[in-house]
Amino acid sequence: MMTRELSIGVDMGGTTLKMAVVCGAEVVCKGEPLNTRECGTPQELTERLGERLSALRAQYPEVRAVGMGLPGFVDHAAGVVDSLTNVPGWYDVPIRQILEQASGLPASVENDANCMAYAEWKLGAAQGMRDVVCVTLGTGVGAGVVSNGQLLRGHWGAAGEIGQVSIDYRGRIGHYGNRGAVEDYIGNNELMREARMLYAASPQGSPVDMQTPVDLENAAKAGCPVAQALWDDAARKLATCLLNCHYILNPQAFVIGGGISKAGELLFAPLRRYLQTQIYPPHFEKLQILPAKLSSDAGMIGAARLALDDLRQN
Repeated sequence: MMTRELSIGVDMGGTTLKMAVVCGAEVVCKGEPLNTRECGTPQELTERLGERLSALRAQYPEVRAVGMGLPGFVDHAAGVVDSLTNVPGWYDVPIRQILEQASGLPASVENDANCMAYAEWKLGAAQGMRDVVCVTLGTGVGAGVVSNGQLLRGHWGAAGEIGQVSIDYRGRIGHYGNRGAVEDYIGNNELMREARMLYAASPQGSPVDMQTPVDLENAAKAGCPVAQALWDDAARKLATCLLNCHYILNPQAFVIGGGISKAGELLFAPLRRYLQTQIYPPHFEKLQILPAKLSSDAGMIGAARLALDDLRQN
């Protein structure tokens, strides 16, 4: 009988840090989450994380490694966080070393979107592919790129940051001074801001109190023309970004996950239509547009699998 190969995956977001013991694509046991904003410094957060990791290790002593995904620029080879987009105080933090000291385990650290991509590539919708772009649509727009069977990180660990790809050179000024970044148009907050503006200008007003993309999804499915137009417009903007990615990377597939992707065919049907009208037909015929398979656990699963793979190679 084969022994289960267990590792711990940690997924840090702007508000919540989640962790779990993972075996392949299976989440065996989830630990108690942390509120990221309650931890004032990296040291405070990792100390509290260390306590939770110790509790998981006590339950599962056969755990071999721990992997952590973080929302920002991460130097995987050096194990250092250069900066985090929405979490203050994280600059040049030697997070791998801190994590190993806190957990007593070999550790790996990676950008959170890369962890999602790693999970979908190794265990999910893109399993067996050699060239794929995995996109996550949530508060922002992130992605991980697998090229020629390798996770593409780039020279400073910033490859795959398609949320910063411009879809309008005269557009809104983004976080880094760049104009027209796609995540400034179709992130959760931006999508709902656009919805409230359009409903305020509509004679019919909003059918419900619009708070989340789920509300917008339900309104569109109920036949609301404003909501349907908003999903169509979001798909058009995402298609513009993916069109650029296609001609740079020429992937076999785009795998799309995150909260906004849960709208299903409200997003995917117009997305395919807009891509089909703009991509060289023989390329489009072979290109797959796939929903992510591993849902909100993909970040933890990918971080855990990456930690095991790094351990095998070292």
